[in-house]
Amino acid sequence: MEVYALVGPSGTGKSFRAIATAHECGAELIIDDGLLIKGNRILGGISAKRQSTRIGAIKTALFMDEEHARQARAVLEKVKPSRVLILGTSVGMVEKIAARLGLPPVSRIISIEEIASPREIRQALTMRARYSKHVIPAPTVEVKKRFPDIFTDSLRIFLGRKGPQGKRSWLEQSVVRPTFTYYGKLTITTSALVAIVSRAAEEVPGVKSAGRVTVQRDVDGVVIEVHPVLYYGCILNQVGREIQVAVKRRVEEMTGLVVKSVNILVRELSFPRGKEPV
Repeated sequence: MEVYALVGPSGTGKSFRAIATAHECGAELIIDDGLLIKGNRILGGISAKRQSTRIGAIKTALFMDEEHARQARAVLEKVKPSRVLILGTSVGMVEKIAARLGLPPVSRIISIEEIASPREIRQALTMRARYSKHVIPAPTVEVKKRFPDIFTDSLRIFLGRKGPQGKRSWLEQSVVRPTFTYYGKLTITTSALVAIVSRAAEEVPGVKSAGRVTVQRDVDGVVIEVHPVLYYGCILNQVGREIQVAVKRRVEEMTGLVVKSVNILVRELSFPRGKEPV
């Protein structure tokens, strides 16, 4: 097995360029921030982006937890890649990761300055400092499936064409905002989620008020229940479906959380004044 390393200071765009670099040097598997990624799948590991502190993130990226390292070694043993690309902020960090995972010594070191211009590095540093945006070199659907509480957006990367007149080859990776930032920890309270759900539901035609809203959270995402008050005369199942779509879209867009289900229970109708049923 050959081990390659992509090295550069934090925030200089290593993860953004990981897929293209692995493609060019023939690496089958990428090790980045505690994750093992092959193609469009996360095969194992724990994302450093999920840690609540920077120290915790560093320990995760270095596979300091023995169980984390053991699982990663099991993945490597199963996949048996002929070439691996490890990302790190220094040569020493990459060598520590290789040692923790039982990999051979690093045979080639690629500096971020070799593959990115000074201007591109400055832009990457600005995005990290201003917006705390990080890249995970895996598709958004894969990242959300494993880490539903991370703010996620998609980003496509061009790998080139297959053959002189071949199709353009693209791969997707994810832009995330971790739970820790340089300014502290970011969390979303249940009351904030309820407010988002209520606003989304009440913007649907036929809805007088969102009524009672409950949000249940677990490791896979959130389950939302809405008891709306609808105007008399509307088509209940149609309005209910529109509420489901609106709530799911708004919550996922604004929070990055995965909405597992939106359950609607209509208990009350609002009648025009003077037309209440006898």
